[in-house]
Amino acid sequence: MSIKNYSRREFLIKNSVAGLGTVLSMGMMPSLLAMTKNDDLRNQAEPIIDIHQHTDYSGRSNDLVLAHQRAMGVTTTILLPSGRPLAYGSTYYGYSNGLQAGATGNEVCYEFAQKHPGEFVSGANEVPDMPGAIEEIEKYLKKGAPVIGELKFGLDCDSAAMQAIYELAQSYNVPVLMHWQYNIYNRGFDRFHAMLKKYPKVNFIGHAQTWWANIDKAHTDQNILYPKTRVTTGGLTDRLLSEYPNLYGDFSAGSGLGSLTRDEEQASKFIERHQDKLLFGSDCSDKIGSGKTCLGANIITAIKRISSSKAIERKVLYGNAKSLFKL
Repeated sequence: MSIKNYSRREFLIKNSVAGLGTVLSMGMMPSLLAMTKNDDLRNQAEPIIDIHQHTDYSGRSNDLVLAHQRAMGVTTTILLPSGRPLAYGSTYYGYSNGLQAGATGNEVCYEFAQKHPGEFVSGANEVPDMPGAIEEIEKYLKKGAPVIGELKFGLDCDSAAMQAIYELAQSYNVPVLMHWQYNIYNRGFDRFHAMLKKYPKVNFIGHAQTWWANIDKAHTDQNILYPKTRVTTGGLTDRLLSEYPNLYGDFSAGSGLGSLTRDEEQASKFIERHQDKLLFGSDCSDKIGSGKTCLGANIITAIKRISSSKAIERKVLYGNAKSLFKL
């Protein structure tokens, strides 16, 4: 009997075909192809970090949040937990439980992130004036949470309970993400500069209506949460970002998208001016991850369109978050 001598190339091809037959016979091919396709897409696309997403957001299943983030092209997502549901003054006696959107808390976010390592990481949060709040947040910081927030509670931004959060963030060297909504959440935006001075080692991230409305120097009526007029440079948010190195901005939600699209000429200059301090977040409860109704997808598109250079775009969509959250 003669024995054929295969070349290395012939040997590899022969064994690859044999292995493929085994995979097909076991019914593994569809799932294997799907996995490979997802991996290829993630590897080929430019990475994007979404710093602002929630589990069980407005009733959306967590299987859908996984699909939503992948559809947007996001490679790493930070999940921001809610505090526990309480009938407290700081939750408006339950009205703002679940971050006023049905979002779930630390354990749900942590477990979901553990199931999807690399794609999802989980922050830490709790109702700040609840007994044991610091211990609850610290529990998840010890597990690796890279951020405290989203802090969306009916408290003054300089209250004792909030300052205890800032001190904890300072101890663990993690940023805090704050939802600014006039006279409702984190009251006292006009006084916040004092906290930035008092806690210079804490990196604060601003988000939401009052934060983004105040990029405009002409914004005087704080009851208007979604202004649509052209922007005059030099609003309070603009000045704070310029003056305090420990302050960052989160472009998420309708307020962030509005800040980009209401006056794109000024938005481009704003991004260029603060290019090292701006971050992409979606804060989007959409179930698809594309189209007109998806805030996250539209924010990504706007950042790409408005950024004055590719280098700046990459900072906002990826580089700044990678550095700030040590991802």
